[in-house]
Amino acid sequence: MMGLVPESYFSNSRNVLNLYFVKVSWGWTIVLLVPFIYYSNLYKKSHTFVLRRLTSLVVATLIWYTCTETFFYIEDITGICYESDTMQISRGEIPTKAACRKAGFIWDGFDISGHSFILTYSSLVIVQEMVPMLHIPRSDRNIRLECLYIALNAIVAIWIWMFGCTSVYFHDIIDKILGTSCGILGWYVTYVVWYPMPISPGLPPQEKQHA
Repeated sequence: MMGLVPESYFSNSRNVLNLYFVKVSWGWTIVLLVPFIYYSNLYKKSHTFVLRRLTSLVVATLIWYTCTETFFYIEDITGICYESDTMQISRGEIPTKAACRKAGFIWDGFDISGHSFILTYSSLVIVQEMVPMLHIPRSDRNIRLECLYIALNAIVAIWIWMFGCTSVYFHDIIDKILGTSCGILGWYVTYVVWYPMPISPGLPPQEKQHA
């Protein structure tokens, strides 16, 4: 893909959005969603309901961790360590990507796009959790809730932009398709299949609220 489009600031993986946002994207997602879910779900609901809803972030974190660790494992078991990017001399005695990189060599393995996964999954979870704001009257919103809502919208905008940059500049097409598919699947299995059921963290309030 890099040969088809001109290089830009965002084709460098050390761009500021990648280093300080995408690299710690799940941290940004959790830090903003915990207080937002608390305040947005508390409107005309019990604290028990709010605590139940917050467990959705525990589930989401488990999905994030499981998927990313699986991606790392797949890359390790399918990869080979090479002395240079010409891939002419291999170092078969080095078994993992981390050890290969630490030794200053090049690792070549099946690299499912973690960026495509986390940016897709985070965006879907955030948008799903922002639904209550459509139903809380403005007169009942406080400044904390409004600021969190604005911040979450800004983060989603960054995730979408960086997803586009990843699609254009990084990874092979199959790596990006698999990563994106895992993100969509994680959201679908929870919010569409599981959460509507009685024994689950439940869905964000969606009914029209009246003051």
